[in-house]
Amino acid sequence: MFELNNQIHIMKKKYLILVMLFSLFNVNGQNKETVKWINENAIEIEDASPDSELVVFKNNTPKKFANAKVFGFGEASHNTKQFFDIKAKFFKHLVKTQGIKTFIMEESYQAESGINEWISGGKGDIKTIAKNFNISFWYTKEIVNLLQWMRNYNLNKAKENQIRFYGMDIQIGKSISQEIREFINTHKITIDEKLLMVADSCSSKEIDYSKSESWWQVQLPELNKLKKQILNSQIKDEDYKPVIRSLDYLINYTQYASKVKTKYPESTEFRDLKMFENVKWIVENESKNGKAFIWAHNDHINKREMYYTGSNIINLGRHLKDYYKEDYYSVGFDFGIGKINGFVIDNKKGNHWKTYHIEKPFKKTYAKTLMLINKDVYFVDLQQAIESDSSKFFSKKNKHLLIGGGGYQPKPLHKIMISKIYTETYDGLIFVKEISIPDYKLEK
Repeated sequence: MFELNNQIHIMKKKYLILVMLFSLFNVNGQNKETVKWINENAIEIEDASPDSELVVFKNNTPKKFANAKVFGFGEASHNTKQFFDIKAKFFKHLVKTQGIKTFIMEESYQAESGINEWISGGKGDIKTIAKNFNISFWYTKEIVNLLQWMRNYNLNKAKENQIRFYGMDIQIGKSISQEIREFINTHKITIDEKLLMVADSCSSKEIDYSKSESWWQVQLPELNKLKKQILNSQIKDEDYKPVIRSLDYLINYTQYASKVKTKYPESTEFRDLKMFENVKWIVENESKNGKAFIWAHNDHINKREMYYTGSNIINLGRHLKDYYKEDYYSVGFDFGIGKINGFVIDNKKGNHWKTYHIEKPFKKTYAKTLMLINKDVYFVDLQQAIESDSSKFFSKKNKHLLIGGGGYQPKPLHKIMISKIYTETYDGLIFVKEISIPDYKLEK
């Protein structure tokens, strides 16, 4: 009996080994099929330089991309040179080929006037212009070089043919009340000073993300009273636009601040909703041809949901896809290896940014397979993947590094390792094999 049981045990063991070998062979077969399809169908991006032409892409532009009007270009992290440069390359391409002149960024509304003045030929140097940014990620040579290109493009062009810069984010309130007061003084509108003081206080007060404050909720009715008083004054409707836009940003900022702690992640969902509304307003009121280029994080521009919070909330890109349908095209970014910054909280040495080196792609990620392709930088048309990739690689759930405002956080890694299906998330994917950090040293 013992001998029989032993034989059965050996047979079971052999069977399990065969099953494992078969599974491994099958996975490898699928992997080879995927790699073959991507090698044959991915559109090569010649290099990551922002100044070179997209020759291959121009000759092989996906139909959905060519027909779109509003483009959301993401980034797998806010701290990556190649993402910045490649997005700049695509923006220039879209300006030249599809007439896009409206550039919208994950940045504050307040950055607009100073940047637009400069790219339209105003005085100043690149260091002073970069200070218009309220989001520190954009204070890089790569971004400033793009602004310089916009300035050169706008040279000797009529205002209606110039590129214009817009901010869609609502996380900052500073200086907005000044614009409101200047408008009121210019048009000699009689407004209750107490209401203007409320606007001043909301505009100057910064959000404390560590605690909830009922103070913000108290101010909201007063700001709406201020808006009503301005609307009831004897001014032409067209003249209201600038001040009402400023005030709406301040109201949104105040409402967002009232939610950040007590109603998380509702606050994040609210932020993305308002970014969508701001994009919609800009496209409808400022874009001459209904076209726009949006620069933000992957988690904002993807067409499905926000993954970073773990709450699967509706994001900017989902709103854009629901509203604009096929006129909206979402482009996500992924990478394999390279250097990336992460913010370190250290009570002994002090909080600081640290550069990490990711030496190989992580297991069970899209990047693990995407690194095997014979191109260093490439574009995958995910609609084509749905239609012709028999391995269905991009339609299967895989892991992906999602690196937010705090940069790369290796411990615990699971907090930035999320699962998604690329064909459900983006219309197109740009993969960069090796990344590096941006240049934060700006020259005059």
